[in-house]
Amino acid sequence: MRIVVQRVKEASVSNDSIENKINKGYCLLVGVGKTSTEADIATLAKKILNARLFEDEDGKLNLNLQQIGGEILSISQFTLYADVRKGNRPGFTQSMPPERANELYEKLNATLRSYGINVLTGEFGTDMLVNIANDGPVTIIYESQDGKII
Repeated sequence: MRIVVQRVKEASVSNDSIENKINKGYCLLVGVGKTSTEADIATLAKKILNARLFEDEDGKLNLNLQQIGGEILSISQFTLYADVRKGNRPGFTQSMPPERANELYEKLNATLRSYGINVLTGEFGTDMLVNIANDGPVTIIYESQDGKII
């Protein structure tokens, strides 16, 4: 599982059926690979929630999401597993098939919520307009395989 974490001042997602917006927190772009597991969810959720990516009173990155009362906007993004080694059209054979990918994506969101975080989402498998006001900019890529950070 691969997650791009962007620290945001605000972020929103919309399409014909949803419109969700958060203020200060994280926008997560979540890719579910064909070997992703529930162990990856537990590992990544804990790692992301404990990440100290917000500035303290001295301007140092010492505070985590819970300490600043932040929110999460979680967006599924199968394109994070794009294979661009050959030709000009990316391949997506490393992405998990949609039914199972959605199940793991929803479990990730439920796990994040279980820590008391407000988590809003996009709509899995649809075209969406995502607006991200990246703060910093701070962007970190987290990846787990077999329940271990890689």
